[in-house]
Amino acid sequence: MPSMTMTMTKSPVLRWSAALIVSAAVAASATLRSAPQTPAAPDRTAHVVLITLDGFPALALDDPTNAVPTLRKLAARGAIAKRLRPIDPTVTWPNHTAMVTGVHPDRHRVLYNGLLVREPGMPPRTEPWRDKADMVKAPTVYDVAHAAGLTTAQVDWVALWNAPTITWEFRERPSLNESIPREMVQAGALTADDVAQFGTRSIVWRDEIWTQAAEHILRTHRPNLLLFHLLTLDSTHHRYGPGTLAAQAAMAHLDDQVARIVKAVDESGLSERTTFIIASDHGFKRVKRQVRPNAALAQAGLIGAADGKITRADAYVVPEGGTAFGFVTRPDPAGDVLRKVRAALAGIEGIERVVEPADYPRYGLPSPAASDQIGELVLVAKDGYAFTGAVELPVVVDATEGSLGAHGYVTSDPDIQAIFIAAGRGIASGTRLETVNTIDIAPTIARLLGLPFGPVDGRVLTDVLRVPAP
Repeated sequence: MPSMTMTMTKSPVLRWSAALIVSAAVAASATLRSAPQTPAAPDRTAHVVLITLDGFPALALDDPTNAVPTLRKLAARGAIAKRLRPIDPTVTWPNHTAMVTGVHPDRHRVLYNGLLVREPGMPPRTEPWRDKADMVKAPTVYDVAHAAGLTTAQVDWVALWNAPTITWEFRERPSLNESIPREMVQAGALTADDVAQFGTRSIVWRDEIWTQAAEHILRTHRPNLLLFHLLTLDSTHHRYGPGTLAAQAAMAHLDDQVARIVKAVDESGLSERTTFIIASDHGFKRVKRQVRPNAALAQAGLIGAADGKITRADAYVVPEGGTAFGFVTRPDPAGDVLRKVRAALAGIEGIERVVEPADYPRYGLPSPAASDQIGELVLVAKDGYAFTGAVELPVVVDATEGSLGAHGYVTSDPDIQAIFIAAGRGIASGTRLETVNTIDIAPTIARLLGLPFGPVDGRVLTDVLRVPAP
């Protein structure tokens, strides 16, 4: 299924068609250097560590002045892609879910950083701490691994709250009811107060503790599959924007965290049996202006507010950075509300185009008839603009510190391309690729673990694999 590949400024139809041709050429160029297509049995000696560095742009890895020696060493002894193409929307939870399912959101159904909850006549809200079973509607590679008798672990992964197929975990919001936080407290790595106050601490501190948790799991439990997610760079990019000194410092910090994970694997005696995959969920763009579509809806009488709170919403736009999803929030059999929404949004500075449901399949998005997570319209921002949920006028304002970077833009945007590096067991050294896709990661992990997996939208990256030595 093609990605959302239209550009934001020039000849969108031509560029979208060209992107499809390029994607097909990349897939057709795959060589067959991997193990047999259908694994005979799970490989209980194999280990895969998937590390995601949230918000790490491919262009930043291209820059030789960025201090990321660990990433460069792993790429030199393994495989690297010039770019990893995310899925739409280019947001954290949808893309992390695509990494472990191998499918687009029209199948896995995660479109936000949480589950969208709708109430008639009010704005939809996103609830992150909902069970994985309520959110993810496609099989995951960790589900398949667990069913095959392999062990699984996660640290700060997303969209898997209360997932029964995770053997060990340190959650984004940990609790002493869980075994790994208790083990770390007993070992003196954490205090009970650290766990209780975890969500109030800085993202740099939390990344440090998440890294300690991953080290602990690797050394103590040696899982076949570890999913590990770090957030500092994403937070830094949102606040200060990409290409800043703060962003460079955050990348160097993340590189140190990756080095510690590699060291933990080595000290656990697992180096010869472990494959590292380092990826990001999306890149980043610098924001100069912010668009408030809900302010336009309020001006048109479609949203009511008092004392700074929304009291009524006939329609509402949920922002996702470079895109936004527009909802009609009450029954509208004649389409009158939707017509008013279109009229209110027409001609707003910073909106490049409005996508209708008939075009959703091009983006891998479900239809409104198939999922209550998607709206009746999708807005796409122009370069330099990002959407917010504010209802106050004016409709368009200058971005200020704290909101100088955003993602969520269409996947054809060069700034939004992500990173992909693979090294270790089963990876052909010296492999250099132009483009791989986020949806290729899950089937490739399954191959490395000797697991059948599919059908999926992605492919096994046979380009980077070699047959393991007997």
